[in-house]
This record gives sequence, C-alpha cells and structure tokens, in this order.
Amino acid sequence: MKTKNKTSVLKQCLKPLMVLALIFNLSSCVEQTGSTSATVNSAEDTGVTVASNVDLTGMKIGYCTPSLNAPYYQALLQSIKANTEKNGMVFLSADGQDDINKQVAAVEDLITKGVDALLLNPKDPDALVGVTRAAKAAGIPVFIIDSSINPSADYVTTIQSNNLANGELAGEWLVKKMGNKTMNIALLSGNAGNPVGRTRKQGLLQGITEEQLRTQGKIDLNVKTQAYTEWSYAGGLKAMEDILVAHPDINVVITESDVCVLGAIKAIAQAGKTDDILIVAGADGQKEAIKYIMDTDFYGCTAMNSPVQIGKNAVQYAIEYINGKRDFQKTSFTAPLLITKENAAKYYDPKALF
Repeated sequence: MKTKNKTSVLKQCLKPLMVLALIFNLSSCVEQTGSTSATVNSAEDTGVTVASNVDLTGMKIGYCTPSLNAPYYQALLQSIKANTEKNGMVFLSADGQDDINKQVAAVEDLITKGVDALLLNPKDPDALVGVTRAAKAAGIPVFIIDSSINPSADYVTTIQSNNLANGELAGEWLVKKMGNKTMNIALLSGNAGNPVGRTRKQGLLQGITEEQLRTQGKIDLNVKTQAYTEWSYAGGLKAMEDILVAHPDINVVITESDVCVLGAIKAIAQAGKTDDILIVAGADGQKEAIKYIMDTDFYGCTAMNSPVQIGKNAVQYAIEYINGKRDFQKTSFTAPLLITKENAAKYYDPKALF
C-alpha cells in the first residue's frame, strides 16, 4: 500500500477512537455510586433500610420490567421487591412480556394504581417516552433502571452499571493478557441498536486500543466479524457455530454480555477450541460466567453488572425523592469492577438467581 493511502486509512481509524475518548471524558460528569467492592449477586440479600423523615408505610413502589425471561431480570425484580418491602412500602410489579405494546400498557396500569414512584426498565428507548410524561402529569417520579431512555423523556435519573468503564477495564485486561500476540477477534453483541450494548462495545474497543497505544505504541484492532445473539444462550450458540465455520482462525471472542457468550462456549467446546480461544465479556458477572472464570483458562474476565446493587440504588433514590431530594445527576452509575480468576471466588454465589 502506498504511504498516502496508509495515512488516509490511519486517519479513518483514529476518528472513531477520538469519539470514544470524548464519550469517556463526558462520562466522568455523572455520579458514581457504590463501592469498588460491588455487591455480590447474593441469594441471601434481603434489602437494606434507608433513612427517611417521611413515614413510608403503605407507600407504593411500582416496577415494570421489559421481560422476566432471563435470570438477570428476575434477580433485579427480586432486589427491588426486597428493598421496597424492607422499608415498609408496598411493591407492585408489571411484566412487559418482551412486547413493547404490553410494556406500555403495563406502565399505564401502574400509573392508574397510583404508585408513589415508578421504576422503569425500558425495552425500547423511544417507545416509552409518552408514559413517562403521563407519569409526571400524575405526579409520579420516574426512575430509569438498567437500560436507557430517550433524553426527551420525563424522568429523575437513570441508574445502571458503568457500561463504558466496565468495558474499558475488560479491553485493557485482554491486551495485557495477549501481549504482542496477534488477535483475530469475533464480537458477539446483543441486538442491533441497543444503547447499552453499544456503550459496552465502545468501552471494550476503547480499552483495547488505549492499552495497545500505551504499551505498544500502535493499534492492532482486528475485529473479523460481529454477530448478534439477541441476548440469549441459543443465539450465542448459533452465532458462534457460524463464526467458527466462516473464520476458523478466531482466537479471541469479546462480548457485550455474559449471556451472549455462554451458549457460544458449547460451540467452541464442540469444535475442540477451548485451548485456542480466549473469551472476554464487558458485563455482567453472571454466576455461570464467574464459575467458568474460576475453573477454566478460556473465560478470561467479565465485569460486574449487579442487579442486586442496581435494585438497592433504585429504591434508595426513590425514597430520597420522596423525602424531598431533587438534585439528582441525570445518570447514576454503580462502581465499575472487573472480575478475573484472582477475585472471582469473592463474587460467586451458586445460589444466586443471576
């Protein structure tokens, strides 16, 4: 390739990295909550009592989940329920059943029931804007949890794990592990356009490139393919089967979530490549993933996205709002944390839902 063409390609490669750096810098403006020793997704968690000057007895916290078809959603619901009831409040829940129209109707039902605070985990960032405005008109504060919503919505704050920082930690770890060894990377994503998945992916890629620049003085980012798994075990299995046929030289799999890759492990094992492929996840700290990290060498790391901690924070913020607090950051993150073989046992609970 001619030098002029090389320079042009380099400029094109650096443009998205500059955007990623800007996003990372802007993320420092949001609130970080929780400690660096993030809450274990424990089956024994029964909630915490939050100081309140208002009598909370009989007040209602409503929560609408996009679905209950995954352990993460179940664990998040149980955490919100436990923390709501620990503080003497009534817990009302609604299931969107993985259908946006049903989730809209479910939120409308919670509003009709007169909840004192609404916790909403949106299936779609745009389709639920209208119900947040309806809640505000009814005097009900809305807290977005786990996922994201269009900024035009009426809500107090978004409560989620720090997807960008977690992804960056995982990407840095990968480069340190691989050193100068050539990486042929397959990326397993959730679904197209998902804002949380996109941020996790940005974090992973930024972590890889920044660590390469810092330690090697160059960028060698060879993502050979991306596949969508629809955040499911079956989707991960099918995606990995196809990837191994089309790209037999893959030696690294990076993923936006543990659930995207747990099914892929079966395909990797069936192909006899568990000694040849290293897996790195930008989230979630699911117990099955942590067990693989503890027991094997092919699952390198994951980052903590604790439904237990997010549930605690969500109820705490709702109570603080009821007590008159209004100066919430627009996004509130739990503390980023990387889980590796060195600390995995600390965060593993075999009895946990997630």
